[in-house]
Amino acid sequence: MDAVSLIRTRLRASVAAKEDFVAAQAADLQRLATMMRQSLEAGGKMLVFGNGGSAADAQHFAAEFVNRFLLNRRPLAALALTTDSSVLTAIANDFAFEDVFARQIEALGKKADLALAISTSGNSENVLRGVLAARRIGMPCAALTGGLKSPGGRLAPLCDLVLNVPCEATPQIQECHLFIEHLLCELVERALCAEPA
Repeated sequence: MDAVSLIRTRLRASVAAKEDFVAAQAADLQRLATMMRQSLEAGGKMLVFGNGGSAADAQHFAAEFVNRFLLNRRPLAALALTTDSSVLTAIANDFAFEDVFARQIEALGKKADLALAISTSGNSENVLRGVLAARRIGMPCAALTGGLKSPGGRLAPLCDLVLNVPCEATPQIQECHLFIEHLLCELVERALCAEPA
C-alpha cells in the first residue's frame, strides 16, 4: 500500500470509529456531560486519569476545563492525576505503580467529585484501582474505553457510565476519545457558562 492509500485508509477508519460511537452512544455522552455539570454545580471537580496516551488525554481534558475551551469564562475544576512526577514516583516506589491513582483519589477525592477513567482496553490495573478508590468514597465514576470483543474490559462493570468506542484498533479508539473529550468540554461549558465572561 502506498503512502496516500494508507492515509486514506486510516482516515476512513478514524471516521468510522467516530460514526459508530455516535450511533451507539450519543445519549450516553450527553448523560456524562450532565453528570459533570451536576458535579461542578455541587462544588465538586473532575479527577481524570489514564496511562500513556490516555494520560495525555487526561491532562488535555483538565486543561480545557481549568483554562477555557471555546468560551472565555470562569475556570472549571478539573485535575489530571497524571502530572505530578514526585507524587507518581513516590507512590510507585513506596507502594506500587498499580496504586498511583488510587492513593491520589484517597487524598484528594470527595463525594461531590467525578472520577473519569480513560483506558483503551479497560484493563489497566492502576486505572481499575483508581475507580475502586473513588467508589469507596462514594464518587460517581465514568470511563472512556474501547473494544468490540470485551467492550470496556474489567473497568466497565465498576463504573456508573461507560463511553465505549466499538473498535479494536487503539489509534482509532484514542482519536475517538479526543473527539468525545472535546464534545464533553463543549457541552459542559455551554451548560454552565453560556455567556462569555
